[in-house]
Amino acid sequence: MIVETTIHSFSLWHHFAHKPGFDAVAFADLARSMGFQGISLSLNDANYRHLGGRDTDRMDRLRAYLTTHGMSLEIDTSDTSPNNMSEMLKVAHHMGATSLRTYTRHGGDVPEMMQNTADDLASVVQEAADLNVIIVLENHEDFTGPELAQIVEQVNHPNLKVLYDYGNSQMVLEDPVAALEAVLPHVYSVHFKDHVMIRAKDAGQLTVAGVPVGDGFLPLTELTRRLLDQGLRRFTFENVWAYSAPIQEGRKALNGVNLGKGAFAYLDPPFYPAHVILQQSAFSPQSLVDLENQALHRGHESFRQVLKNLGATGDWDKKHSI
Repeated sequence: MIVETTIHSFSLWHHFAHKPGFDAVAFADLARSMGFQGISLSLNDANYRHLGGRDTDRMDRLRAYLTTHGMSLEIDTSDTSPNNMSEMLKVAHHMGATSLRTYTRHGGDVPEMMQNTADDLASVVQEAADLNVIIVLENHEDFTGPELAQIVEQVNHPNLKVLYDYGNSQMVLEDPVAALEAVLPHVYSVHFKDHVMIRAKDAGQLTVAGVPVGDGFLPLTELTRRLLDQGLRRFTFENVWAYSAPIQEGRKALNGVNLGKGAFAYLDPPFYPAHVILQQSAFSPQSLVDLENQALHRGHESFRQVLKNLGATGDWDKKHSI
């Protein structure tokens, strides 16, 4: 089976922060050279994060590059408030993005968060349809799979779907396979990544840490097989080396979760920088860029191998001039 592979800009966030001249077009250039057929770009702050600015010239320059090379685009925001969503839907349309990823910024108890998020999204789905943009709501360290599915089913609109992240259910102590089962009928896109668990005594609190794909404990093959069987043919690779997040306060381990085992297995110290970093401030900017590049390419090989082992073929072995 033929699949499309894309890459998220978070995979190179240290490059964006520390490497001179590394911008959205340079990222797309690198993605294409590695055989990716599209990119996901984080626009998560007031300055549109990895776009590097809000001016339309930047948007147009990237769109022109992607159009010339037949590459797809998904953009990210991180706030479901109607004003923000309306603005970002217009940006997505202007840039030629097929979808807009978001997650909730609401606080309060879980039922209140769910209702507020559903209300927000219900108010903008028609605008998304008018602009031909799919909104994808991510399981981003906040909702379990059933909670996310309930929000999408409550809104009940064809332009609202789910972005399933391979590891984010861990922050709410939910098994990644159980999370996927709950949202599978609604999945439009994914973040393919890898994680380990770090004990509280080693990290100050119970922590989920990103590692190069293939170096962690997530059931990558099982998750990918289920997604392929469901009909998904587009996989977004995300290198989350050097990322970490705590378990959400108040969450208790759900059925099937055994801390220290399976996907929730602990990584034992010593922690080697090429594998996992918990304190980025201990490293120079150049070291972070170099280590990130190594993690990117090592993880990309593992990503391709998982797909190949499951009978998927793609564009990754073609050579592209940049």
